Amino acid sequence: MCYHYSLRADSKMIEKEFEARLFDDDEFEPRDAVNGFSHAKMPVIIDDEQEDILMFNWGLIPYWAKDDKIKKMTLNARIETVDTKPAFRNSVKNRCLIIADGFYEWQWLYSKGKEKQKYYIKPKNQEIFAFAGIYSNWTNPESGEEVNTYSIVTTEANELMSEIHNKKKRMPVILRKQDRHLWLKQDPIEKFQFPYEVELSAEKV
Repeated sequence: MCYHYSLRADSKMIEKEFEARLFDDDEFEPRDAVNGFSHAKMPVIIDDEQEDILMFNWGLIPYWAKDDKIKKMTLNARIETVDTKPAFRNSVKNRCLIIADGFYEWQWLYSKGKEKQKYYIKPKNQEIFAFAGIYSNWTNPESGEEVNTYSIVTTEANELMSEIHNKKKRMPVILRKQDRHLWLKQDPIEKFQFPYEVELSAEKV
């Protein structure tokens, strides 16, 4: 799974990497750590507006939701079932890039203990990268406020992540730079399941 990531790069670095304009520059600030359960607004690029980098909230709210409580359970979307799960199936063709420069995961040190080791993980060949994501536009039925939200797509863990995320053995889908446009152009989602992967490095923190 992926509930914590970082985006330490400044807006100019992000714009250069993705050849897009950060639309809400005043809303963005670099972050050492983003906790998914805070449902923070973070930069994304959506399939319909690839020239702009937009600020969406983490935790997808499907258009049909009566309230926003579901967002606690939609931080991640399993790639194997994203097109059948009720929370995600209407958003599976709403593709986005979720911009990051690293993410955090915890390794259980003992199967029956409570001790965990924190790791910081990032691709070896991308200083700034994109998670594969899906998004939704939701209107709060009480206030009429429009809320844009996203979920990180996850897949089976590779060898490195199986050692770190050693209970559930999942990892976020990290896109190769040359494949970002293919994700946004609706290439079949199955192409991005493991064994699709990028080379990662991990350090204890």
